[in-house]
Amino acid sequence: MRAKIIHAEPKPGDLIEISLIGSSHWALYVGDGYVIHLAPPGENSEAGAPTSLGVVKRQLLEEVVGNCSYEVNNHLDHLYKPRPIEEMLGSGKEMLGMEMEYSDLSRNCEHFVTDLRYGKARSRQVRPFCIFLSPCAGAGRAECEVVGVGAMHSQGKHMME
Repeated sequence: MRAKIIHAEPKPGDLIEISLIGSSHWALYVGDGYVIHLAPPGENSEAGAPTSLGVVKRQLLEEVVGNCSYEVNNHLDHLYKPRPIEEMLGSGKEMLGMEMEYSDLSRNCEHFVTDLRYGKARSRQVRPFCIFLSPCAGAGRAECEVVGVGAMHSQGKHMME
């Protein structure tokens, strides 16, 4: 069974949101059917050994999507100017094969691809969780954004300013 495309065919530099049960996985389309993404730790353990490290991979979009549906979702274009495509793709290619600390709250696949596209590591997936934990909703949102950006940049893994 082929993956279901919800909207337009992707172009290089587009963010791809892959719908999973209860969450999403994110990738950056690089062209010719390929994406770059931060594969979660469960996909990177050898011989069943648990790890908190994700790996930056280049894979066919169809392989990453499997039987799920996906859509082009450049959801932050209204807030941030996308970086030039050559910079997005070049930065992503430089990180291929790198192991990166992975955290659902501060270093997830959405943080990774939004940092490539916009130079800002952001994740909408963590916002409801952080707002729930925060004493006031406004602080929760700000804390999530600061944690996400600071965590990605603190790794020193060729993340862009």
